Amino acid sequence: MEGIIFDVKRYAIHDGPGIRVTVFLKGCPLRCPWCHNPEGRNPNPETMLPHTPQGETAASGATETVGRVVSVGDIMEEIEKDILFFDESGGGVTVSGGEPLMQPEFLLALLRACKEKDLHTALDTSGFASRKVFLSILDRVDLVLFDLKIMNDEQHRNYTGVSNRSILDNLQGLDEMRKRTIVRFPVVPEITDTEENVADIAAFVASLNTIREVALLPYHKLAGGKYKRLRQQNPMEGVDAPANQRIQEIREQFENRGIRVSVGG
Repeated sequence: MEGIIFDVKRYAIHDGPGIRVTVFLKGCPLRCPWCHNPEGRNPNPETMLPHTPQGETAASGATETVGRVVSVGDIMEEIEKDILFFDESGGGVTVSGGEPLMQPEFLLALLRACKEKDLHTALDTSGFASRKVFLSILDRVDLVLFDLKIMNDEQHRNYTGVSNRSILDNLQGLDEMRKRTIVRFPVVPEITDTEENVADIAAFVASLNTIREVALLPYHKLAGGKYKRLRQQNPMEGVDAPANQRIQEIREQFENRGIRVSVGG
């Protein structure tokens, strides 16, 4: 079984408990302007200008390929190098993207291989998938990191290019299954951090029975260099990170509803 990835990050500490290996699958159906992994959107390998230590965008004419075809065995070889760290820290493997559910067969095969090694598994997902695809992988997932961006469907379509109906349906399904889930809320100035959207998301999470934890993910500018290397326009050019005071205000809105809140991954 083969898939297309664009990165494997070892010693990851923000993608679930303990020390982890995070595997980034290529391809995403959403087009969020604040995306911090724009190189993960295109499902196929593509070229980027090379990274330089000074952050320059390139030597003339030079490019590098982002995205490669790998087998489950290839990935497991990388993962198994860190099993000792998993055992000592309570870590494991996180599959992220892009959107991992765009490659469901490869994702399922990779999760099966991890479970054969008795590894803790986490899925970092937008939740945008059919219920059939979503349910097909959950038996092999210990933790779901579930992005919840915008509650209003029209605004969700406007900013991401897709409806949020299947996303909300899948999140409710996780709640009904009592699957361990952390809702990740990207705090993006003047887009997701509006009073209406924050109130709507807090109310929705509070209506769930078993999902009671939210991670606030403040927008940052680190993707700016990636857009330059991809030779694409950065849609968030000139937008600053949210103020700490605004993050605290949002945190309090969730906590006032009895929801546990963390800031960052």
